[in-house]
Amino acid sequence: MKKSKYEIDMCHGSIMDKLISFSLPLMCSGILQLMFNAVDIIVVGRYNGSQALAAVGATTALINIFTNLFIGLSLGANVLAARYYAAGRDREMSEAVHTAIALALVSGILMLFVGLGASGFALEVMGTPGDVIDQASLYLRIYFMGMPFFMLYNYGAAILRAVGDTKRPLLFLGAAGMTNVALDLLLVIVIPLGVAGVAVGTVASQMVSCVLVLVCLYRSEGSYQLRFSKLTLKGHYLKRIFQVGIPAGIQSTVINFSNALLQSSVNSFGSTAMAGYTAANNIMGFLYASVNSVTQACMSFTSQNYSVGEQKRMDRVLLDCAILSAGAAAVLGVGAYVFGAQVLRIYTSDREVIKCGLEILSITTVPYFLCGIMDLIPGALRGMGHSGVPMILSIIGTVGIRVLWIYVFFPQNRSLNFLFISYPASWIATILMQIVCYYFVRKECARHMMNERLLKQGF
Repeated sequence: MKKSKYEIDMCHGSIMDKLISFSLPLMCSGILQLMFNAVDIIVVGRYNGSQALAAVGATTALINIFTNLFIGLSLGANVLAARYYAAGRDREMSEAVHTAIALALVSGILMLFVGLGASGFALEVMGTPGDVIDQASLYLRIYFMGMPFFMLYNYGAAILRAVGDTKRPLLFLGAAGMTNVALDLLLVIVIPLGVAGVAVGTVASQMVSCVLVLVCLYRSEGSYQLRFSKLTLKGHYLKRIFQVGIPAGIQSTVINFSNALLQSSVNSFGSTAMAGYTAANNIMGFLYASVNSVTQACMSFTSQNYSVGEQKRMDRVLLDCAILSAGAAAVLGVGAYVFGAQVLRIYTSDREVIKCGLEILSITTVPYFLCGIMDLIPGALRGMGHSGVPMILSIIGTVGIRVLWIYVFFPQNRSLNFLFISYPASWIATILMQIVCYYFVRKECARHMMNERLLKQGF
């Protein structure tokens, strides 16, 4: 099964070491990307002040809302490619790859125009303060110019992950990130363009990562080799990508909508609290990168083993992933809690901003392992081709509780501490529902695999 040094055989041999080999580069990729994003925040916060820092931070939830539906579709491409690859169906693999890349290009162009047209209005709806809305709007307009590059990279990296290759995307992000840092220093400090300089640096770095991943796919020798002349949108593969990807994208979009509502509540405290939330949210992003890498591993490993009927191996994958995810989140979460003040000082020297950031971190960091478990179970279910019910349960558990908290409980006790208790509360509720869902889906998949086995044996 293993065809090159970058690919991982997910269906044979030991599991934990392969999960680590898959997850670690992916985790490093996520952390590296966040470190470079943190440079954006640090540079603009220190050289342009807390208002510029708040302006960049005010865009995060909106960017996630606008992009996560299409990023969810890349998960569908990952699951489909992993199944075809494990089953040795080279023709279907090639056609799925070319459909996915064509979809990425169309998605990126669409998001470019949606972002340019709707970002200003969306910032107003979120109640972005008048002293930062102009800078936030400028940042968004430039940022969305890079959407085609952003989408092509994410879909290309999803295809590489489907065959177990998480190392080369890490190298690509490293090159892109260095580009981002160099342009930040040039366009914010040397040439004082403020938030516009940060946005230009981000777009340029996205272009670099996009070119590198496309060149990698073009030069590949396997069934996932890319040829631009073969780009197409075949309905059969789009349907399968959408079956997994649309529910995943809707789930992520709606959850980020609840985060946007929470951002609106933070906005009501003023630009100082917004700046504190921006810094704290960036730190929490490092925690998310660690648990999300394990979720991605769980989805890819489950998908490949599902395609070859390895039921017991699927169960072991989920268990080992739960151990990895909880362990990584616990270590990083406790570290973020203990050293929160010191880390926040990297972002800003404003004492009031640091105080607001610490209030948020004191509630969200230590129990962050719950978020990892909450995301892990839907990842396993998507690997088995079931994405709709986990989406509904995640929306009910995560979004429902946060909306209830924001509009019913928060007005009675207006503080950042109380506002962010909604995070661990929503994680716990969602986990309980997802466990029940997994139990029933797993039984259904076992029956399906048994029926297929009997058919092959002629019964």
